Amino acid sequence: MVETLSRTLRIPVGIVMERRPGSTPWQDTVWQPVDVIPGAGPADGTWPLLINGDGWSRHHAATLDLELFHTDTDGYHVNLSQTPPRVWVALRPSGDDDRPQPFFATASAFEAEAYQVSGNDTVEPVPMPPALVALVAEFVAQHHVDRPFVKRERQPHGDDRRGGRRRERGE
Repeated sequence: MVETLSRTLRIPVGIVMERRPGSTPWQDTVWQPVDVIPGAGPADGTWPLLINGDGWSRHHAATLDLELFHTDTDGYHVNLSQTPPRVWVALRPSGDDDRPQPFFATASAFEAEAYQVSGNDTVEPVPMPPALVALVAEFVAQHHVDRPFVKRERQPHGDDRRGGRRRERGE
């Protein structure tokens, strides 16, 4: 289920997408991620039905690697402090049909934010399952290093950093 590479942890997670009727005349259906399945097997691209309700259905849309890096523990730490912790799933419009394609999953609050501000992709949070919370918390406990905040020194006004001389008043 879990593959460890030095100070990196790779966990396959199944992305569960829910299909509901659209709420506007311009949108027949709405797809959104609602869950992740830690340790899921590979997805074959057919979006098999997991559960069917009254007007909605849930499908195993993809299996993605949730990767944890020892250098990103600040983002995981922030996520674990939220109630509930989340996995963010990045979705890209599909050209074939109305189903968006999941292509990336992260447990880092900072990485999720970076995807949210970059273009046509959509990023949706789903609650992190308890087993995954335990793995992420253990990874953070093993690798997190507090780094003190260091404020940059301001450069004096008029300082020319390109090799020229500093301009004085009255010149």
